[in-house]
Amino acid sequence: MAEIQTSTLHTTEIGDTGEPVVFLHGLFGRGKNFTRIAKDLVPGYRSLLVDLPNHGESDWTDTVDYRQMADSVAETLRGGFAAQGPVAVVGHSLGGKVAMVLALRHPELVSRLVVVDIAPTRAGGAEGEFAHLLDSLAAVDLSTVRRRQDAEDALRGPIPWDTTRLFLLQNLRGGADGYSWEPNLELLRRSLDAIGGFPDTGAAVYEGPVLWVAGGRSDYVRDEYVPIMRELFPRTHRVTIREAGHWVHSQAPEKFTAVLRGFLEHG
Repeated sequence: MAEIQTSTLHTTEIGDTGEPVVFLHGLFGRGKNFTRIAKDLVPGYRSLLVDLPNHGESDWTDTVDYRQMADSVAETLRGGFAAQGPVAVVGHSLGGKVAMVLALRHPELVSRLVVVDIAPTRAGGAEGEFAHLLDSLAAVDLSTVRRRQDAEDALRGPIPWDTTRLFLLQNLRGGADGYSWEPNLELLRRSLDAIGGFPDTGAAVYEGPVLWVAGGRSDYVRDEYVPIMRELFPRTHRVTIREAGHWVHSQAPEKFTAVLRGFLEHG
C-alpha cells in the first residue's frame, strides 16, 4: 500500500499488477473506505483510493463544486495513474457524482464507470440527514476529548446507530494539539445545497459502459431517475443489491465485489 500526496489530493495505491481502477468515496468518507474492495480485486486489478477535496488527508477548498472536484481528480489521474490510458472509475454517493462529472468532462480518462447508489439529480431528502450528521460532529467539544471513546460517547445520543457513528469517527484524528475532524465540516455544512444537487454539464454525453449499482434498502436510486441517467449515460446497466442500504460496498462487500468484478471483466 503506497500513499501519495499530489498538490491537492491524497491517494493510496493497492496492488501492483492488473487493470487500473479508481475509487471515489462519499460524503464523510475517505479513500481507504474502499480498502477491502480493492484488496479483494488483487491481483487482477490495481486500485487508486482517492481522498476527495475537504475529506481525509486532501486539501481544503473555499467552495464545493462538482466540476472543480472532477477536474482535480482528472489532474491527479493525468499525473500518474491514468498516464498510460483511460481507467475504470468507481464512485459512491458524493463520489459517484464526481465520477459522473469526471466522465462527462474528461471522457478520455474513463474507460468504464461505476456509479454507486446515487443519480445525476438532486438527492431528495438527503440534505436534512446530512445536516444532522454534520451538526452532530461540529457540536462535539473537542477540547474535552482525551480519547476516542469520549467523542463516541458524545455522539451516542444524536447518532444512536452504531455503524453510522463508527463510520463518522474514522474522521477523528489525534495529534500533539489534541483531536480534530479531518473533513472541512463548516464548508460542507453550508454547501449542502450544492452537494445535494448535480451541476449543469451542457450537452456532454458519456458513451462508455456504465454500471449503476443501487442499494435495495435505499431510495437514492429511483425509477423516475432512469431517463436522465440514460440521457447522460446511454450505455447504463442497473443492478440492485437488495440486502444493502446506501453504503452498498460496506454493507454487502462480497456481493458488491462480485458485481463490480463481473462488470470490470465483461462490461
